[in-house]
Amino acid sequence: MMDFSQVLRDKIDIIVETWVEAVRQDEQIETAKDLTYKGVRNSLPIVLQAIVTMLSQSQDSDIKTLVETSLEHGILRAKQGYDAEEMAREYRLVRWTIFSVLEEDLLKGSPSEVIRAMRLIDTALDEVIARCFKSFTEERLRELQELQSQLQLTNQELTRLLRANQDNLSHLAHELKTPLTSIIGYSDLFLRLQRNKSATNDTVPNLGHIERVLNSGRQLLHLINDTLEISRSQAGKMKLQPRATDVRSIVNNIVEMVEPLAHSKKLEIVVECDRAPEQIITDCLRLQQIITNLLSNAIRYTDAGVVRLTCEVVSDQQWAIAVTDTGIGISTEDQKHIFDAYFRAGKSGSLLPESTGLGLAIVLSLVKLLQGKIELVSEVGVGSTFTVTLPLEVKISEAMLKL
Repeated sequence: MMDFSQVLRDKIDIIVETWVEAVRQDEQIETAKDLTYKGVRNSLPIVLQAIVTMLSQSQDSDIKTLVETSLEHGILRAKQGYDAEEMAREYRLVRWTIFSVLEEDLLKGSPSEVIRAMRLIDTALDEVIARCFKSFTEERLRELQELQSQLQLTNQELTRLLRANQDNLSHLAHELKTPLTSIIGYSDLFLRLQRNKSATNDTVPNLGHIERVLNSGRQLLHLINDTLEISRSQAGKMKLQPRATDVRSIVNNIVEMVEPLAHSKKLEIVVECDRAPEQIITDCLRLQQIITNLLSNAIRYTDAGVVRLTCEVVSDQQWAIAVTDTGIGISTEDQKHIFDAYFRAGKSGSLLPESTGLGLAIVLSLVKLLQGKIELVSEVGVGSTFTVTLPLEVKISEAMLKL
């Protein structure tokens, strides 16, 4: 008599390794490419062990472990950024991997033993997929609710600021129109589908609608937050909170954060901070915003080559940080306005769809707040270099303390 529970137990490691490799090589599961081995593997060994218990005739079925593990897996995949199609494809690979690895052993069993094993494995995987999608959907809906709350709060502050300052209102309305229309459209579609569940059996398209709402909502929230940052700067309400800051540590943290974006475009990030100051007195958060914006922009507008970040002390009182890319470059005419809010460059510097057009305007206001200056050198088709020169110690005046 063939004991398929023991066969599966002995081959759990092989199944896991084969499956992780298959997921990483699958071009349609892009999110997995930025995850570690452990991040992709997640709870699969636990699921397989639960299936081993189900296959064993001498042990009680371990449905509880399957359910709990599947719910946790769905939540994790939502947080990792998977979309519904990627997760569905991942589970198809699980089924394929299990039966591929067990194929030789299945051929040795009797028909009744094989049918029982395949039925139990299929049943277990169906349960896992159903529970996983349930928690995945619930996590996405929770994110949607949080996003709605954030939008309501920022909308209240935006309304207050707009009452005090009507500048750029027409520009803002134009920028908000596209993501807002998408949110309204897909939200309405999703709600109509929810009201008519009997006519909707395909979960994946529904989750796709939620994904589009979330993406559009995040874009809208990003735009609103950027606009609020500009408004605060113009109103003189941005405050400095200087303290001792480790430049190298900040740079390393930011580079680690944007590396997945560079990796997805096969770009190399080169960091040269050997001559950076050991320590400076500045507003750590504002400095992070400046470097993050400049690095993200360099990666976003570079299709091939290198993005280089250098730091160095330039005098007894100043230091500089420069971000150089091999991207599309900016024309001489457009360089005059590149730091203007909502500015749309010409053909050579066209903004990408996800850009708010406010990033460099925010950088300029933050550089001024940190009592520094920013310079640009760029050539179309060659690349750009943004150089920010800042004091080694930010000075706080009495007037600033009263803000």
